[in-house]
Amino acid sequence: MATIGCGYWGPNLIRNCVEIPQVSLEAVADLDWERLTHVQTRYPGIPMVTDDYTQLFDTGIDAVIVSTPPETHFEIVTNCLEQGLHVLVEKPLATTSAEARKMVEMAERYDRILMVGHTFEYNPAVRALAASVRSGELGRIHYIDAVRVGLGLFHPTLNVIWDLAPHDVSILIHVLGEVPTSVSTRGIACVQEAVEDVAYLTLNFPSGIMAHIRLSWLDPSKTRRITVVGDKKMIVYDDVEAHEKLKVYDKRVDTIRRTDTFGDFQFAYHYGSIVSPYVHFEEPLRLECLHFTESVLNNARPVTDGWNGLRVVEVIEAAQRSLEQGGVRVPVDSTLSADAPRPSNGVAPAVDPLRS
Repeated sequence: MATIGCGYWGPNLIRNCVEIPQVSLEAVADLDWERLTHVQTRYPGIPMVTDDYTQLFDTGIDAVIVSTPPETHFEIVTNCLEQGLHVLVEKPLATTSAEARKMVEMAERYDRILMVGHTFEYNPAVRALAASVRSGELGRIHYIDAVRVGLGLFHPTLNVIWDLAPHDVSILIHVLGEVPTSVSTRGIACVQEAVEDVAYLTLNFPSGIMAHIRLSWLDPSKTRRITVVGDKKMIVYDDVEAHEKLKVYDKRVDTIRRTDTFGDFQFAYHYGSIVSPYVHFEEPLRLECLHFTESVLNNARPVTDGWNGLRVVEVIEAAQRSLEQGGVRVPVDSTLSADAPRPSNGVAPAVDPLRS
């Protein structure tokens, strides 16, 4: 295996590749020799570092992990697929749905595995959140509120929507099992002209559920929180929390019979206990890298395959169009439902990496 890109996120991928017994990391590519020297010093066992990723094609590798700026994904990934390599690429899969679809179709045509790094879908706490929603424990879901804010890192060309929203969009699709039908977006550029660093997205799902996402690179406190409100219970997933990442609130409001008598209560409030279920935590990125490795070794379709990545790009693309049109509701142009069977390229069905 080889990795392309060792900037912000790349070193974490390299570390996991080195630590996974089934992986032999043969090479690392990056344009910055300072970064390559750092990697070579830390991991002297890596046989090759290069500033030309095409040199990796002659090393005999069968898979590559791409962690480069999103605008470079299309060229690099398609080149790797043409060379017969299986590819794990960081989110978003591409910066247009047209490019994303071409990448997915190319992987199918070359019978290669294409996996997208939607890391939170491998997070045990997110999996527990999805299980709670799907079990009916919360009752009928009213709405979802997601917050992903902090100070930096600013991207010079792509806005905060393309940078942060793929995380929450992939989580919502995974948790609800459905793809948004429309999205409306408002945002502002505070620091860099024409590059929005604050944005608010409202997504509407086929079931009638509404989800709201607040994104910012310009916030004093790092927050990674999702609140799901049902008619029986409510649950909060807080990724910043060290231990109690999930909290289930036995709280709800019920309507009661209306009367003509002034002062009679028309709502019944239920206040129960707050429970933090135990979640056995493992590093999501390690689970992601391990799942990619096992998918390649077993010729199995990964959970976050290219079609999964395409769905997310379609939603982000619609959000961008809404932003450019002043926040109007824009339909999500997707022909794929969350659980629709994807075209087969001869690989086995996906195996859940967190299955007990």
